Amino acid sequence: MKTVAIAGVGLIGASFGLALRKAGFSGEILGVSSPPAIEAGLRSGAITRAATLEEAAESAGLIYLAQPVDRILTTLETLGPIAPASCLITDAGSTKSAIVRKASEYVREASFLGGHPLAGKEQSGAEMADADLFRGRPYVLTPLRAAAEPTRDLRLWLERLGANVIEMSPAEHDAVLAFTSHLPQLLSTALAYTLARQSNPAVAEVFGPALLDMTRLALSPPEVWESIFATNKEHILTAFDEFLQSGRELRTAVELGDLRSIFAQSATFARVVRKLPSTPDGVDH
Repeated sequence: MKTVAIAGVGLIGASFGLALRKAGFSGEILGVSSPPAIEAGLRSGAITRAATLEEAAESAGLIYLAQPVDRILTTLETLGPIAPASCLITDAGSTKSAIVRKASEYVREASFLGGHPLAGKEQSGAEMADADLFRGRPYVLTPLRAAAEPTRDLRLWLERLGANVIEMSPAEHDAVLAFTSHLPQLLSTALAYTLARQSNPAVAEVFGPALLDMTRLALSPPEVWESIFATNKEHILTAFDEFLQSGRELRTAVELGDLRSIFAQSATFARVVRKLPSTPDGVDH
């Protein structure tokens, strides 16, 4: 892999370029993006020069699609038919089934490997890029067939970036991420929306760190999430229904003054995802 092209030089795309450099990649990194994004990517050192998608297809051994999901889908329609057999196309989209279907339809000679780094920030743009953004974070790959050499090379580079590579099917990815990524975004947005509708100005003045933590995702740009929700609607609605059921149970528990069981189950899960030890007696209080 001597040349890499990044389509979408925003937070994820620019971070991927910086991470490759930090991991020792010395080849050329092309940027396929808007002029402001290209300028920011050049300033940060994430890319070496601008290119068109057609130029990227001619010269890049790896093309990394780091655009919103709807843009990835349209890019594949153009890129798939012209990318040569020597090229590997991968993406960083937050849903996988729609993207993999599109790639299966349009990518003719090149290889394609769906991907999703579970890393990011509520801020967007190459200015916020971080060479360590993927370090220690899950990076899901959704292969449809046995690994060929180009996909093995990508796995090796992802490991050099410090990512924890996980393989699953596109359908499983979308079902799981509806709960672990898409639902948290909805809940943060719903909380901020609820508070925005309150007439008492004190709700924007009297609060602790918990509110800042809970509303962080509400700062996310809507244009990124619209296509995520559109391409994973069924799984997201299922996750939201599950949450509403939990909310009803929690409301009943508050009404009855019996919260211990729900708090215990919640704390147990929170300790697992935060990799915290159990309490001394083995029970989460």
